[in-house]
Amino acid sequence: MTILADTPKITPNWRFLLSNPIHLLSFGFGSGLMKKAPGTWGTLVAYPIFFPLLALGVNGWMLMALCLPLFLFGVYACGITGKALGVHDYGGIVWDEVVGMLMVLAFAPPSWAGWILAFALFRLFDIVKPWPIRWFDQRVGGGFGVMVDDVIAALFALAAQALIWHWL
Repeated sequence: MTILADTPKITPNWRFLLSNPIHLLSFGFGSGLMKKAPGTWGTLVAYPIFFPLLALGVNGWMLMALCLPLFLFGVYACGITGKALGVHDYGGIVWDEVVGMLMVLAFAPPSWAGWILAFALFRLFDIVKPWPIRWFDQRVGGGFGVMVDDVIAALFALAAQALIWHWL
């Protein structure tokens, strides 16, 4: 595995994103360019993907199944963008947040309260990174490493979401 630097070789901007559609997707259609909290902005990108799927009648299990190819694409795309930047998990690479949030939304109750709680729980686990999320984040490289910690954060959020709604 190639060890990449912490500082990007180039400063990502719209020109960088538009130079390759893989970079545009890895940066969550540009949301990862936000200076403050790019992961939070990237998480919000899941909603304009989720709501049309919901309107089309896509249920939770179908959405979860869709997340598998989105995850595999993310492994590939985030790996390419990370190599182009020279940084393994640059903060602006947010496709992992998009996929993780879609996973949590798949089983959120279909209400504003459900969708807001899903967002709050996913962000909580993605930011705090309790074990084993932090372990994967620190030790697994490449595109898989970018994606896997957010999938685990989504699983934690799904469990917490299920417990909360069970008790309400």
